Amino acid sequence: MLALAALLVTAGLGAAVLSERWFEDITVKAGVAKKHTNRVFENPYAHIMAGYTALGASVAVADYDGDGFDDMFVTDSSASGKNHLYHNNGNLTFTDVGEAAGVANGNDPKNASADSLWFDFNNDGRPDLFVARFGQNQLFENLGGGKFKEVTIAAGLKHYLNSITAIAFDYDRDGYADLFVGNYFQPVDLFNPATPRFFPESFETANNGGGVTVFRNNGNGTFTDVSPKVDIKISGWTLDLGHGDLDNDGDEDLYVAADFGTDRLFANNGDGTFTDKTESAIGIDTKKGMNVDIADFDNDGMLDIYVTNITDDYMREGNFLWHNNGNMAFSDVARETGTHDTGWGWGAKFFDYDNDGWLDLYVMNGWVSAGKDSYVPDIFAMVIKPGLDFADARNWPPMGSKSLSGYQKKRFFHNERGQIFKDQAARHGLDSTRDGRGIGVADFDNDGRLDIFVANANGEPFLYRNTIPTAAHWVSFLLEGTKSNRGAVGAQLRLTSGGKTYLRYVSGGNSFAGQSSARVHFGLAETAAIEKVEIRWPSGATQTLAGITADKVYKVIEGDSKKAVLTAKASRK
Repeated sequence: MLALAALLVTAGLGAAVLSERWFEDITVKAGVAKKHTNRVFENPYAHIMAGYTALGASVAVADYDGDGFDDMFVTDSSASGKNHLYHNNGNLTFTDVGEAAGVANGNDPKNASADSLWFDFNNDGRPDLFVARFGQNQLFENLGGGKFKEVTIAAGLKHYLNSITAIAFDYDRDGYADLFVGNYFQPVDLFNPATPRFFPESFETANNGGGVTVFRNNGNGTFTDVSPKVDIKISGWTLDLGHGDLDNDGDEDLYVAADFGTDRLFANNGDGTFTDKTESAIGIDTKKGMNVDIADFDNDGMLDIYVTNITDDYMREGNFLWHNNGNMAFSDVARETGTHDTGWGWGAKFFDYDNDGWLDLYVMNGWVSAGKDSYVPDIFAMVIKPGLDFADARNWPPMGSKSLSGYQKKRFFHNERGQIFKDQAARHGLDSTRDGRGIGVADFDNDGRLDIFVANANGEPFLYRNTIPTAAHWVSFLLEGTKSNRGAVGAQLRLTSGGKTYLRYVSGGNSFAGQSSARVHFGLAETAAIEKVEIRWPSGATQTLAGITADKVYKVIEGDSKKAVLTAKASRK
């Protein structure tokens, strides 16, 4: 606490604010308090599957209509449930326009929405929408004027994959964002399975999951499955994907978090292929990877990786915070930094909530919160049976109304200058015990403070408005590629202010069940002066920005020396 007080005084905020909450729950008055509902299966194994498919609560942020305010797409998973497209009205209220826009119908008896992703697949300047589903995925083209058209079949994406996550980045640097889809189950019909053998064959090394499917963007509105060609070979139970230039060689690398199975790290070779670097980079682990977020948490100019796992009395795996040592080698510093134990981890996201120049971390957790009886003894009884076929769903005990790692408080870590993280969740009212899944971070009211949307499984979400005192400075950038992909995914920005250089980049959807704003945000603490901003575009071109001042949002077009101020420091109430 003394360290935090000193930091606040340094930032000009004063120690008096230590007792204040800096986030306000505005879910109801913002108009987004619509409950997520889990899918209920109606097959012979439904009583067993219920506990293992408590998924599908997700949020994806983008300014889909280009009005300068970030909007949200939020999924439901019930057979008759509608997905929501929340249009930002510009006054911290939202209107659900999903039906009118043509993107609400993502659930039916044969498909269940699990995740979503905004990306501009046709480079027309309008973010398009991909919905990952248990069953067949959906791709909606943004036509403008608030209308979308489903183009899944025309785009060549009508695959049966049982997908649970997706990210997009231009792996071959041809100017178009490619699509990486993580699949949980194998491509079997979960709604009417022909065999009971579709569960994980092992708790640690299962290789009968859905793996990863890589769709290359052909640049003409279509995609081609190039998974074998690019050497992304994995058959684990994928839960999340993350990308970033981990070796600073100009192209995007890939981290795969697998629930049952082992995590994998693939280095981009720069020739349209990848090499599995897992063993030399992080080592082979048998923990249950749930989330991937990639950011430079210690401001040393290299991207680090945060992976959530399970930590509870019966399974003490612990999270990973992979510190980048350079040369594609990483060391786990989760224990040293205090980010190791967050319970049953799900989505986690780095962002600078207090604009002090250091990336903080919010972590979702909790599996199933239900009755007072625990499901753990049932699992142990199954595990100790000799010769049991784990892949056969009939051998797994039904969960019923029992709880498993339920009612867990979320963790909200303040970054103490890249050394340790201090949990501030209770102080700021961000420690809900609802079963959290995904996080969407954006400055929804354009006031320079990052707000948070939390998607909860089988429960109402939360929208938290950031109300931190306003002494700290900031600056944000919205990038547009020309030679690069139009969304500039993968572009790196290095900003120098007060003699310090900060690295941020445009993410193509990192973090489990959550996509945050495409804007690149820098907290500047008490320093208003910005000495230099250098951009390395995905095309390889570099650009230096001059005349940048704090407390503004800038739009920057690749190769154009002009820059537009989208918003300036607003009045804050």
